[in-house]
Amino acid sequence: MKISVWDTYVTRKDGTIMHFDILVPNNLEDEHTIFNYGREFLTGKPFNTKGISSTQCSFCHMEQANDAISAAINKRGYYIIEMENCQ
Repeated sequence: MKISVWDTYVTRKDGTIMHFDILVPNNLEDEHTIFNYGREFLTGKPFNTKGISSTQCSFCHMEQANDAISAAINKRGYYIIEMENCQ
């Protein structure tokens, strides 16, 4: 499956910057939907954030997903790769 990678930086209420990637099917271009995936991910975190917007989340590149990521996207619509300060 070909996917789009959306590079995302979100500020936590304590000032720490979180970095994560939102992976979606390459034909999904609706920013509102992609930002909602990011918001859904953030609701599962034990800390508060200042939200997510186009200045914090932007298209980065396309790539081929491995089987595990493809399966997760097919099931949920998206996949998150936690990069920095997401725990």
